[in-house]
Amino acid sequence: MDWSLLSCGRSGHVTYAPDEPAVASQLRGQTESGEAWRCLRCGAYVAGQPMTSGPATEAPAVRRGKEVRSAAILRVFAVERFLRALVVASLAFVVWRFEYARISIEQAYQRELPLLRSLFHQLGYNIDNSKLFGLFHRALNLSPGTIKLLAAGLAAYAVIEIVEGIGLWQARRWGEYFAFVATSLGLPYEVYDLVTKFSVVALILFLINLALVLYLVITKRLFGLRGGKRAYDARLRSESIMDAAIEAAAADRGDHEEHRQVAGTAEMPEIPGPGQSVPGPADRRKPAGQTPAPPDQTQASADQAAPAQPPTQRLPAPGPAPASPGPARAAPDRRP
Repeated sequence: MDWSLLSCGRSGHVTYAPDEPAVASQLRGQTESGEAWRCLRCGAYVAGQPMTSGPATEAPAVRRGKEVRSAAILRVFAVERFLRALVVASLAFVVWRFEYARISIEQAYQRELPLLRSLFHQLGYNIDNSKLFGLFHRALNLSPGTIKLLAAGLAAYAVIEIVEGIGLWQARRWGEYFAFVATSLGLPYEVYDLVTKFSVVALILFLINLALVLYLVITKRLFGLRGGKRAYDARLRSESIMDAAIEAAAADRGDHEEHRQVAGTAEMPEIPGPGQSVPGPADRRKPAGQTPAPPDQTQASADQAAPAQPPTQRLPAPGPAPASPGPARAAPDRRP
């Protein structure tokens, strides 16, 4: 059974709009009918405007899942405490009024006692052996101070039961401790009463009180049991939709910061050190982590990488051009 959904069906959804945009984006959705906000109890998205808004840390504390079931169980015990307080308070009022009307009650008792004795005798029952009549007879012989003290004790017990009922109904931490202590103190007397004079009513009341004590100390982790209040609050935070949204927003913000830092580191220009030239655009395109080599080392590396070439011969520089010969002369004719 989904106790969260059952509680929302009975008392309505609980939506809340945080003022922080990152947290609000974790709780806001978009539907065909418009904007929707996530219920802090059942987790369903509810179309329309949120019920309230404000800082995320001031969001209403909403019970979910097991806490809804636990609150229902505690209210059952609270109803039992209210009924018990009503019975005890009525009895206290009767005892208090008995002190002022004891004379008239005793006269009526003495007048009607023979008739009651004969009536029960015909039914085969002797009222002189009845515990109820014996208790009433002893009450007629009590002193006024004892009757007032008895009425005050019954009234105090009724007040204790009312306080227990209020604390359990509201599921408050102080109410759980108060109910545990007040109920535990009465268990030894109830055990003694069962041993001396057994009755079904006493047994039922003892089992109810014992079940309440065990339930409180185990499920509510009272007095440091199973991690105590710290473990109990940690379990509540782990089930809270608002706390989960805050953690998700913080995680997203951390991822964005990490990406931004990585991008800033990659684009940051390198500052040349002493003796280094300012890197040009071609150098900036080099992979990150490689620093430009000094000029001497760069030239030496280039010389070593170039292939060896044979030595070239120098040609003499051209001198002045020789004078061009004149027109050809005919050789003299020396024949005889």
